[in-house]
Amino acid sequence: MADRMSGPLSEPVARPRCMRAHAAQVVRQARIYADGRNLVVRGRRMRERRYPVGAAGIRRAVLIPPGDRWETVSRRSWERWGTLVLRTESGEDVLTLPLAEWLPEAGVVGAAEMKPAQCLRRTGLGELVTRLGLRLEESSPPSATGRAEGSGSRADRVILADLPRWHLWSRVLGVFGWFLALVVAFAAKASWVLPIAAGCLLLVPASDAILRTRAWWSNRRDLRPGGRFAESVVITPSPQAGSWATRRFLRTASLQVLCDEVVLTNTVGAERWLGRNGAHGVARLVRLVAGNSGQPLGVELRDGNGDTRALLPWRYWFAGPQGAQRWSDLVKALTVPVTDEQVGRAAQEEPSWRGHLYAADARSMSPLKVKDARRETSWNRSVIGGGELMLIPFFSAWLAILLFGDNALARVTGALAWLTIAAELAPAFAASLRSRFSYDKADESP
Repeated sequence: MADRMSGPLSEPVARPRCMRAHAAQVVRQARIYADGRNLVVRGRRMRERRYPVGAAGIRRAVLIPPGDRWETVSRRSWERWGTLVLRTESGEDVLTLPLAEWLPEAGVVGAAEMKPAQCLRRTGLGELVTRLGLRLEESSPPSATGRAEGSGSRADRVILADLPRWHLWSRVLGVFGWFLALVVAFAAKASWVLPIAAGCLLLVPASDAILRTRAWWSNRRDLRPGGRFAESVVITPSPQAGSWATRRFLRTASLQVLCDEVVLTNTVGAERWLGRNGAHGVARLVRLVAGNSGQPLGVELRDGNGDTRALLPWRYWFAGPQGAQRWSDLVKALTVPVTDEQVGRAAQEEPSWRGHLYAADARSMSPLKVKDARRETSWNRSVIGGGELMLIPFFSAWLAILLFGDNALARVTGALAWLTIAAELAPAFAASLRSRFSYDKADESP
């Protein structure tokens, strides 16, 4: 299981669940695939762990469905469709793969709407198990008090975090250091500790700023000539006139066709990757048309197994002035069969995707209501937690008044406190202004 750099990949390849822009490098780089007689797990930093398959390594693959579904969803959402456990011949667990972590569209499909076996098929892990020659078994759900058959509590579990570990520890260190420094300052009457308290608290918004800056820089690097997306075919929305398409939707949502993969980015910048080869890769475009009028309603991307993998609303993607060209570009870039399929829904019914398994996907690939867009793109509400926006400035406020103190230590403490307040509030304020006056206003231009 040595760390090695990866070469070119061949299908089947399992790809991560959809993630927001700050975690885009996880989606772009983490993979599970086979290399000879090794199962390779590649992480967010392109480091690889290799697990031998055969007599001395993995011999069995066991699909373990979730136990109590509602408890699983609330406490261990990554196991909501169960786990794939790879074991030795003797039954020792080697590797545990939560299926939801390796389903690109996991965030837009309900836990009760897809069976574990269907999820396994969509991830490509089932195909990978077959390629490696492993026996695939299905276990009964684990009991409320125990775990499924198997041993080896030290088995690796591959769960993909949206935020890197250093970000979490920086924030913990900041809050703990601030609290400890204040205790020392009051207990020992040591005013020299106050700048340390203010500096520690600054770590909280600073870690956010560093993470977001690094993500921005990585995204720009991938768009440069020679970068990951340099030769991609980009399909952007062309909405129907009067459909109230926002600037956020027009500037952010896209479908990119690469040599071996398809990249879908929704209205809030969350990205997911689908393969173009293998049974779980995009193999067909299906245009859904209204049975009563023949008017297009949406486009499904289906894989080689016939499973839907994405749903694009026709009204927002191909019904505008440039819609015919966008559709032609997509068909030409994917080079897969295109078929029309009638659905019972009338063209005038809104939304056209109501009742579809991928209804949430269609919603995410459409303009969002202003309130929803602000909530889903707010760093504090959707990533960190809304309470921080009030707590960090509050904790810093009484230290901030020391800026007007009569000694250098007090002024340094106050300056750091004001910097913390600004670092916490300024991005949220700027995002709110951008939403109100630009991004979430209707743009009726072609």
